[in-house]
Amino acid sequence: MRQEGEYITVQTDDQGAFQAEVIMPYRLVPPSAQGRQMHRIEARQAAEMGPVVIGEPLRLAVGRMVETIFMGMMATFFGIILAIPVSFLAARNLMSGSIFTVFIYYLTRTIMNIVRSIEPMIWAIIALIVVGLGPFAGILALTIHSVAALGKLYSEAIESIDPGPIEAIQATGATGLQTIMYAVVPQMIPPFVSFSIYRWDINVRMSTIIGMVGGGGIGFLLIQYMRLLDYRSAGVAVWFIAITVAILDNVSAEIRKRFV
Repeated sequence: MRQEGEYITVQTDDQGAFQAEVIMPYRLVPPSAQGRQMHRIEARQAAEMGPVVIGEPLRLAVGRMVETIFMGMMATFFGIILAIPVSFLAARNLMSGSIFTVFIYYLTRTIMNIVRSIEPMIWAIIALIVVGLGPFAGILALTIHSVAALGKLYSEAIESIDPGPIEAIQATGATGLQTIMYAVVPQMIPPFVSFSIYRWDINVRMSTIIGMVGGGGIGFLLIQYMRLLDYRSAGVAVWFIAITVAILDNVSAEIRKRFV
């Protein structure tokens, strides 16, 4: 609308309401116009925009994603520490010296198979009953499953090492511990690093699922958004999961390139 050649502008009050008087039509109707004439009023709103403000879903997603990454890192760290001694007990070539060591070998393998056959989400539910809701339950569940999974991978790496250095070390009269330190460990480092990085990637992705049963992390936030039917916020969480997994894949590839 124009009045005296200028567009009509008004200022709203604190409640966003306004009132203005206009003349319709704002221009003269030509003599040639016949029949019903239609006139229309358009109101265009202009508002000053401030700086970009980070929304609450984005802030929560960032915090929960950091928590998820640290859950995966801590579960992988504790899993490696516990899986290394277990892997030596589960290696056939190191535990075939006597009946007692063979019994330890089969016992260790059986326990690892039982633990590994139970999904991490089931372990998370059991941990929730013991320690309650929160990321500690998720870390505990992932650690238990990581020990069994890494123990199997490490033990198979030990079983596939070259027996030549072991025989050479033993020929010098070295003890069992010295044989492991100087003949077994040097051959184990590359596969150990590769398996450990791969397990870290798995634990980060599993953390998102474990969070859905109350184990902390971004999965806990995602399931809350889905239950509230807030799919826009849930989409933000899903994007963060996808981006983080892609970044971790590139980081793990660089680390593997340096050590393997």
